[in-house]
Amino acid sequence: MMGRILAIDYGQKRAGIAVTDPLQLIANGLTTVHVKDVWEFLLNYLKSETVDCIVVGEPRTMQNQPSDAARFIEPFVARLRKNFPNLKIERMDERFTSKMAHDVMLTGGLKKLQRQNKSLVDTISATLILQSYMHSTQNSSQNLTP
Repeated sequence: MMGRILAIDYGQKRAGIAVTDPLQLIANGLTTVHVKDVWEFLLNYLKSETVDCIVVGEPRTMQNQPSDAARFIEPFVARLRKNFPNLKIERMDERFTSKMAHDVMLTGGLKKLQRQNKSLVDTISATLILQSYMHSTQNSSQNLTP
């Protein structure tokens, strides 16, 4: 049985969280938690669900350099690796996810007040990070020659 893939859009105040179904076919926005609650959330979630991999958004500049936000995300990723040594921890470029999240909300017809809901933006961003990760791993596995 496969486990889920969990994605985290880790910000200074909030962490958007998305997760796949157990077959790793569909990415769903799960929730947004305050960063002070993220460890308790992860511990509880990992107790109740089988997770194969955690993907953390990697903020980069347009020049493909780590952005300013990397300074508080790197310690989070290091702690993830330390706390969950048996879990695969991956990084995924998240350069366009906040803009894409807003575009998704606009296209989805969400009203201005809903689009200003930063928690919703974080959850959608985490879902986009997860979809990008799933797409990249799917493509790399299809490109392998038997």
